[in-house]
This record gives sequence, C-alpha cells and structure tokens, in this order.
Amino acid sequence: MTVSKKLEKQEHSAVKLAVTIGKDDVLSGYDKLVGEYGRTVQIPGFRKGKVPRDILERKFGEAFRTEVLGKLVEEAVASVFEDESLPQAERPLPYSYPRLEGEPPELKLDAPLSFVLSYDVMPQIKVGQYQGLEVEAPVVEIGDEDLDRELEVMRDRNAVVLDRDEGLAAVTGDLLTVNYAELNEAGEVLAGTERQDFAFTLGSGLNLFKFDEEVKGMKKGETRDFEKVYPEDFEDKDLAGKTKKLRVTLTALKEKKLPDLDDDLAQDVDEQYKTLDDLKASIRERLEKDLEKRLRDIKVSKLLEKIMENSPVDLPGSMISLELESRWRNMARQFNTDIEALDRMMANSGGGKARIIEGWRPDVVKALQSRLIVDTLIKELSLEAGEEEFGKELETMAVQSGASIEDIKKYYEADTMKEYLKEDIKERKLFDLLLAENKVIKGKKGKYVDLVSNNG
Repeated sequence: MTVSKKLEKQEHSAVKLAVTIGKDDVLSGYDKLVGEYGRTVQIPGFRKGKVPRDILERKFGEAFRTEVLGKLVEEAVASVFEDESLPQAERPLPYSYPRLEGEPPELKLDAPLSFVLSYDVMPQIKVGQYQGLEVEAPVVEIGDEDLDRELEVMRDRNAVVLDRDEGLAAVTGDLLTVNYAELNEAGEVLAGTERQDFAFTLGSGLNLFKFDEEVKGMKKGETRDFEKVYPEDFEDKDLAGKTKKLRVTLTALKEKKLPDLDDDLAQDVDEQYKTLDDLKASIRERLEKDLEKRLRDIKVSKLLEKIMENSPVDLPGSMISLELESRWRNMARQFNTDIEALDRMMANSGGGKARIIEGWRPDVVKALQSRLIVDTLIKELSLEAGEEEFGKELETMAVQSGASIEDIKKYYEADTMKEYLKEDIKERKLFDLLLAENKVIKGKKGKYVDLVSNNG
C-alpha cells in the first residue's frame, strides 16, 4: 500500500496526521472486496460465484464502499505506526488512540483517499536552568513535645478497650460505633448516603460531617436526627455554607483504659526495649530519620518548582485525564467501594465527580510536569543504576526491614519490580545532584508536627 503522511503539531502536545492512500490502492482494495463477495454470495437466479459484477455493485455498492473504506483506513493507520522510521516523538501515547477528525472521508474509486488523524504525543521538554538555584527550607528540630506525642500514641495503641456500662452517656474520649445517613426535607433517608458500623473516637473530629458535639451524651441504642450548619469557610469545600440533616444511631459504646508511662509499657511495645528510656531513644531516632527525609523532600520539591518556572511543559489532555481518573479510582478504593457507588455518594453529598476532579487538576498538572522534568533530566544526564548498586540497595532494604536478603531478592528480581527499584535509584541520584549543585538557605523555624500535617 502506498501511503503518504504529513504531521502538523497542535497545542497541548497534540498532533494532526494527514494520511493519503494512493488511488491505485483504493481501486485495488475495492476490486479485491468485490471479488471476494463475488465468489461467495448467492443471489436467486445465479449460481454461486457467477453473479455479474454490475449486479453485485447495484445491490451491495454502498455496503462495499463502507467496508472498503474501513479496511483501507485501518491498514493505512497500521502501516504508518508499524513503520520503524517513524520518530518516537510522532507516535501516539499508549492511552491516546488515533481518532478520525471530522466526517468520514468519501471513497472515490478514481482518486486518492485522504483523511486526518488526531492524537496526543509525549511532550517535548527543554529543561531550563537546574544548577545555581537558591531555595529556602524551614528549620525544624525534634523536641520533647514530639517525643511526648509519640508516647501518647503508643499508650493509646496499648490501651485496653472495655464496654461502658449500659445506660451511660457518651463522653469525649469514648469509642463510638454508629450508623448514619443524610435526610431529605421530609426526614427520609437519602439513598446512597447510608454508612454502617462507622467507628471513631468522640472529640477527635475524625468523621466526615464533624458531628462530635451533636452525638455527645447519646446512649447505646439511641437515634438522633439533627441539622448541622457548616460555615462558608468550612475545611471541606463540599460542605462549606451548607446545612445537612443527619440521622445517627449509636450501636456500640466503649472506653479506653490507658497504660501507665513506665518500663512495662516499653516492654509491651516491643520486647527489645527493657526500659522506658530505651523506648524513648528509639522513638527519637525514628523521628530524626523521618525529619531528615521530609526536609529532603521539601528541598527537592522547591528546587523542582524553580526548575519548572523555566521549563514549560505542554501537557496533553489525555495524560491529565488519565491521572485524574486514576486518582478517582484510588479514592474509591480508600472508601472501600466501586466507581459507580463513589459517583452516587459524591453526587448526593453535593460534590459531584466533575467538581471534585476539577479541584484536583492544578495539583495533577504540577505533579505531571515535575515527573516529566525529572525523567528528562535523568535521561539527559545519563544517570544509570547498575547491578552493583541494585545489589547494595537490596542489602540496605533487608537490614531496614528485618527480612532476609534472600526474600528481598526473590521479591525484587521480578522484571517489573527490578526496573521499578532501578528507576528509584536513578531518581535519588538526580536529587542528590540537585541538592549538591544548588543552594538551600535556612528559612523560618517550624515544628515537626506542622511538617507532618502539611506533608504527611
């Protein structure tokens, strides 16, 4: 098949590819199809395979042209993209299947067949300045309050949970299990808003509708209907400025008995700790390592933001849409539900998929731009992860996890996992280089707890 093509770049890393099939191939494709039908079709008054061509064309002419058109376009598209000489930069992204622009082309047997495909390609990135930059990072240290907070978490984890006596009212700190749902104006349950066996600590605010105060004082088995008005500046934008009618039933009421902060607690946490001081030392070491990692991530993130300012990335729409849909699927998994149920849940809460996804778009665009710049720099700087580095990484992971090196190797020697780990090694090499070749100045003093809440 004789195929000619002309590619025209569009904005947002899209292209239009004009394809032309020679008229001889058009006629040959048509003749071939008519011949195939002529050998197999049966028409009253004619023997099989003996139907004159002009009769076939009068009876099936339109169908012939439609089928030939489809086959020619399909073969031409395959020919274009199977051509090894086609540059990678002109090939469609895996999730951007080429589509016909405009109306289907008209098939003429005495003329070439032309049509236009549109699809997205990988953005072409020219990375700007990435050396000699200056960014600011907060100054944070692990303090006694951070240590105390972690100890309280461990006390909470080792608490004994007991049923409260029948007839007692729920108070702050109690563990509540509730069923709840939204109500309409008539006081009827809105389908899709029901939630069963939801457990939370009263006073923590760790529930979607923040109804801690409304359920305080409830007794096991009690049901309450109430209205809750959310201020315009409420943290959840889907609830801000709205009034919700809710029904909550308290199905279980428990209390925690916290252990004393002593050597026994340390030994209950892990037998490797003999005293409370041993536990404190281990916690501080863990927090210091976590702080170091978080500060490194902040520095790298700020450097990448600087680099992005001078490295425009024209993201294709299909790439953004794919990432947004991926986040939506992840959200469904977090809610332990499917996509359809999540759609209904968010629609009933006043959010709606479109609105929520649009709110994610700026962060998604930024993350994709950053990712592409990182990949481009790794390639341009020829950063590699050799077998020796791969082996050392496995050894480090075995020590940190407490697993055997054999088990770690077995897991990561699979092709996909091995490549994933090697990519991670190359990325860390790049970040080490960026931190070494740019300047990070001290910013404002901050607290570890704020760092965790903002970046956790």
